[in-house]
Amino acid sequence: MRWALVKVCLAVTAMVVIAFAVPLGLVVKEMARDRAFSDAERQAATIGPTLSITTDRTQLEKAVLTTEPGAAGRMAVHIPASGEPDGIAADIGEGRATPGELEAVRVSGRATIIGVTGGSVLLQPTAVGPRGIAVVEVFVPEAAVSHGVTTAWLMLAAVGVALIVGSVAVADRLGVRMVGPARRLAGAAHDLGEGRLGTRVPEEGPDELRSAAVAFNSMADQVVQLLANERELAADLSHRLRTPLTVLRLNAASLGEGPAAEQTRAAVEQLEREVDTIIRTAREQRPQTQPGGPGAGCDASEVIRERMAFWSALAEDEGREVRLAGVDRTVRIPVARPELAAALDALLGNVFRHTPEGTAFAVDVHHSGDAVIVLVSDAGGGIADPKAALARGGARDAVGSTGLGLDIVRRVAESTGGDVRIGRSVLGGTEVRVWIGQDGQRPRGGGRGHRVGRQRRRLRRAGRPNL
Repeated sequence: MRWALVKVCLAVTAMVVIAFAVPLGLVVKEMARDRAFSDAERQAATIGPTLSITTDRTQLEKAVLTTEPGAAGRMAVHIPASGEPDGIAADIGEGRATPGELEAVRVSGRATIIGVTGGSVLLQPTAVGPRGIAVVEVFVPEAAVSHGVTTAWLMLAAVGVALIVGSVAVADRLGVRMVGPARRLAGAAHDLGEGRLGTRVPEEGPDELRSAAVAFNSMADQVVQLLANERELAADLSHRLRTPLTVLRLNAASLGEGPAAEQTRAAVEQLEREVDTIIRTAREQRPQTQPGGPGAGCDASEVIRERMAFWSALAEDEGREVRLAGVDRTVRIPVARPELAAALDALLGNVFRHTPEGTAFAVDVHHSGDAVIVLVSDAGGGIADPKAALARGGARDAVGSTGLGLDIVRRVAESTGGDVRIGRSVLGGTEVRVWIGQDGQRPRGGGRGHRVGRQRRRLRRAGRPNL
């Protein structure tokens, strides 16, 4: 890419230089020629006043020698025979034009330039006497016609070469500026593919590459977050195994002696060690890079509508009344789509597992400006100890529950600076309120509490699940 850009810039600059330098060189040459012959006309005109006064040879020779071309032997004056007392034509100086050319100028009465050996001559007619026409001849050598042209052309060539070299240098720097970030992006993608999760790309270079770097860093952060969630889940699942393992160990201790009992106790101990290893490994290998980044997030309304469509089919089979509100507009939140879907599935799954068939439930979404509130309410029997249920590893019901559902929901909320609370719903059962911060900053408690209180009172008056 770098050399391609240099070649294109070189070709374009060379074309521009040629397009301007060649015509300009021709103009310079023509200007030098015009300057030489204009100077010759001026020198010829200086003899005119002398010719109008006298045709005396001695006086004219003195006048010719006083001019620059005359002193250099490049001026001649041709006087007609009628202008001499004896009727004979007089030629002063060294002439180069033929008699026919001189006669043609006398007849036409116009100045003429004629090419001769070594240059050109300017033939300037001048009236002498009542009928006579003298011709002043000025020789212009070829060197005078092209004087300064070579120097001007060399200067134009030097300027053209400088422009080409400068454009190549600028193109090379631009190529480095583009190729460098592109190579770093490719190298970072290769490193990430090999498992180096801490790899990030500096957000620099042209706008397109800077946007690509931002997207790459966001993708890498999401990968780290997904792996962290997987390790956290593995640790939580393994931790849940410790309670039944403790019961097994106590039961194995009461088996007495014998090969079967010893084998059972050894197996339980081995299982405990394996579980401890899994937990320790999952905790220690947690990525250090913080999740989140530009581009991470989803439309909460879209995800909730999609998951509610899934759960509504099951609710219809069980005769449950379902109410959904607040999802009629786009609400962006800094939570990945799979994470929000998992959290919502965990909450709705709890409703189906821990309430009887036919129990109504509702999901409401409210956008308060700096946060999004998701409320899942049901008409079941409620939770006896909400505080214990929210404690890490706490279960809504010890029977048939791993206690991980609310852990998932809490991690999603806390990753945005929000939280999760459990209370009584207007339907008579449990209300789980998930507060998701939109700017990643935890909203101030006082202002939030007042807003939520006002929202609940309005919803109670409206007869619908509170937000």
